[in-house]
Amino acid sequence: AHRRAYDAIKAVRPNLPVGVTLTTQDIQSAGDPSLVAIYQRKLYGDWVEVARSHADFFGVQTYTRFVVDEQGVRPPPKGAELTLAGYEFYPQALANTIRWAHKTIGKPVYVTESGVATNDDARRIAFIDQALDGVRQCLAEGIPVHSYLYWSLLDNFEWTSGYGVPFGLVAVDHKTFKRTPRPSAAHLGAIARANLI
Repeated sequence: AHRRAYDAIKAVRPNLPVGVTLTTQDIQSAGDPSLVAIYQRKLYGDWVEVARSHADFFGVQTYTRFVVDEQGVRPPPKGAELTLAGYEFYPQALANTIRWAHKTIGKPVYVTESGVATNDDARRIAFIDQALDGVRQCLAEGIPVHSYLYWSLLDNFEWTSGYGVPFGLVAVDHKTFKRTPRPSAAHLGAIARANLI
C-alpha cells in the first residue's frame, strides 16, 4: 500500500517529499555473535526495504535501547534509571538510531518522536539535552538530520498506559483541562529560538 501510494503521489507531485517513519529503538546485542540484525528484522520487517526504494526520507521514533540476547529482549540493567513508561532512561539511543537509519537506508533522517515519561521535569530537561547532543554529533558527522520533534507537547493518552505516563512539555490537568507549561517547554523553546542545533 505504501509503495502504491508513493508512486501515485509522485505521479502527480514528483517534488513532494514522501517518507516512512517507524518506532526505532537502539538495538544492542548482549553477546557475540551480534543478534542486532536478527532483531531489527523482527521489529522492522519489510519496512527497511520499503524505505530504501519508496521514501525520500526516514523518520525515527526513539525513546530507549533494547539489549537482546538468545532469549529475547533483556530487562533494563540492574540499577538503571527507569522512566514512568518502564523504559530505561537512555537518551543516547537517539544518535545511535539516527546513525543506523542513515547507514542502512541512506535517506535524510527526521526525528519524528523522542521523549521521556517522567514527573521530574529536571530529568526531562536532561533527556532533551543529551538527545540533542547526539543529534549535534550526527550533524557534525555529516548525517542529514532535518528535524527534532519532542514527544509530546501535551500530556496525552498514551496507548495502554492511559494518562499515567506524562511525556508532555505542558502538564494537563485531565479533570479541569488546565494546561501548565513545564520548565522543559521553556528550555526546549530557548534552544529552538537560539538555533542551537
